[in-house]
Amino acid sequence: MKLSWWEIDSWFSNVDYTIVGSGIVGLHAAIRLRERFPHSKILVLERGPLPQGASTKNAGFACFGSLSEIIDDLNIHSEEEVINLIQKRWSGLQLLRKRLGDAVIDFKPYGGYEIFLDNDSAGYETCLRKLPFVNDVLRPLFKADVFATEADRFGFKGTQEKLVFNPFEGQIDTGRMMQALLKEAAAHNILILNSQTVTAYHENADGVEVSLSDFSFNTKKLLFATNGFASQLTNGAVKPARAQVLITDPILNLDINGTFHIDRGYYYFRNIGNRILFGGARNLDFEGETTTDFGETDIIQSQLEKLLREVILPTTDFTVAHRWSGIMGMGMAKKPVVEQLSNHVYCGVRLGGMGIAIGSIIGQELADLV
Repeated sequence: MKLSWWEIDSWFSNVDYTIVGSGIVGLHAAIRLRERFPHSKILVLERGPLPQGASTKNAGFACFGSLSEIIDDLNIHSEEEVINLIQKRWSGLQLLRKRLGDAVIDFKPYGGYEIFLDNDSAGYETCLRKLPFVNDVLRPLFKADVFATEADRFGFKGTQEKLVFNPFEGQIDTGRMMQALLKEAAAHNILILNSQTVTAYHENADGVEVSLSDFSFNTKKLLFATNGFASQLTNGAVKPARAQVLITDPILNLDINGTFHIDRGYYYFRNIGNRILFGGARNLDFEGETTTDFGETDIIQSQLEKLLREVILPTTDFTVAHRWSGIMGMGMAKKPVVEQLSNHVYCGVRLGGMGIAIGSIIGQELADLV
């Protein structure tokens, strides 16, 4: 398709900042750039009809890590690194809520729970033993104990006696969050174009030539906010990680409210009204799920249904209404990659499955590199 002069002049001429990716990071970066450079021309390119990746496909957890996940992180990273990461996630959640408003994103402070299966006695005992230590580590940040044990009042089956409860966790409506961010960007005169794939870019002295499928244009600065699709950009520092999810039809008299984690966060579920959203099981097939292809597989969907039937809803009939997947950005380290790649090119990627919590902060940090 050949563009008209009007299209070229209005959208692709004198572009100051081009952001690739219209998810949480990309839109926060764009809004931050508008704050810093009020008169600049800002263009956001999105390859999907909606924000592709995970921003509109996640489970809507306003969380910063379950107890077992934090303990796991402490085995790999230093205490200071883990605290800094949790602090960044917590700060990001506060920024997101402040920017958009709790009512708009349907934030519900139900708290979060961690469930331990009967066959995970070792993990359960480790978490109970280290719970006081983790609370001590996090107390300077939260000014209170984050984790406590509670009796299971939900009627789960095949689980350890106690749940671990976190009152600081909540849930949001992912679709409403992204709609609000898109409206906010539009209100700040930020141009967003969907179904536009960047096929190549070439840096020159004054900026970057950006190639789309049938058109090229110049921008002074190019910022990538493509998270799980950033492997080539970061020389393999980011690996794609597909997350599969299902949601049930409405369940009569459902008495489950909150966000729930199992097995170091590899499984997670929550209520959406009187439905259950359940996702995870990527650890059953790490190799197969290290992909940028969307889709569902029998091995993972069958396991999700099995746990839903045997553990979460053992006495309740349910039917699955819908299934989908999203692409996260993972790596050997949990710390996000926010870097200047060259004179005019930047990236903010590798959110480690915590995009809702950390995406707003990473977007701001990405914009502040310019």
